[in-house]
Amino acid sequence: MTLTLTVSDEVRSLVPGFTHLAVEARGLVNGPSDEVSSALLDEAGRRLAERLDGRSPDRDPHVAAWRAAYTAFGAKPSRTRNSAEALARRALADGGLPRINRLVDAYNAVSVAHLIPVGGEDLDRIQGAMRLVVATGDEPFATTAGGVETVEHPEAGEVVWLDEAGVTCRRWNWRQGPRTRIDGSTVNALFLLEALEPMTSEQLVAAGAELAESLERLSPGARITVGAPE
Repeated sequence: MTLTLTVSDEVRSLVPGFTHLAVEARGLVNGPSDEVSSALLDEAGRRLAERLDGRSPDRDPHVAAWRAAYTAFGAKPSRTRNSAEALARRALADGGLPRINRLVDAYNAVSVAHLIPVGGEDLDRIQGAMRLVVATGDEPFATTAGGVETVEHPEAGEVVWLDEAGVTCRRWNWRQGPRTRIDGSTVNALFLLEALEPMTSEQLVAAGAELAESLERLSPGARITVGAPE
């Protein structure tokens, strides 16, 4: 992998057993959601319903582990849900999952099917290395509020992903900033799959392989590298 990703000792002490897997893809072709990406989301919703078998997403052991992690750094998991739980709830609701664009649809489908948080970042907009840290509260988070660009700051003690320019995702995987978001112009991207026990390394690798397969299908000829769990 060409991009350096590090997890601080503070985070590892706060939530032992955290692992992540990075999928780096170059030469992608994005565009509006189409029949292929929509089919990925539909199939993911079917697999989710089969997995939960009538239970709510928070009853899944992996989602429950993420709720405990959020509680560990002071977040309220019922108010600020991890990305996998939030997507799962939308998948089960009337209307199902939103169609964003082909690349976002692909990683959202993997997130829902495997009940694992998956994030996507435009590699060309990331500045320097990315780190998962416990915030001091001074780090800038560029976002929009009411259609106006603004800068917010995470709460002290909040777990965040950041690069040299500032926070890229707040509350671990709750709210991504627009600066590095994948959009229609994205050609190079980093996809980050995040796991806690009881998800195994084999299950994490399987989710990463499925994402790589979907990306290859959507962008034939793309150069895709799947890392090892870290």
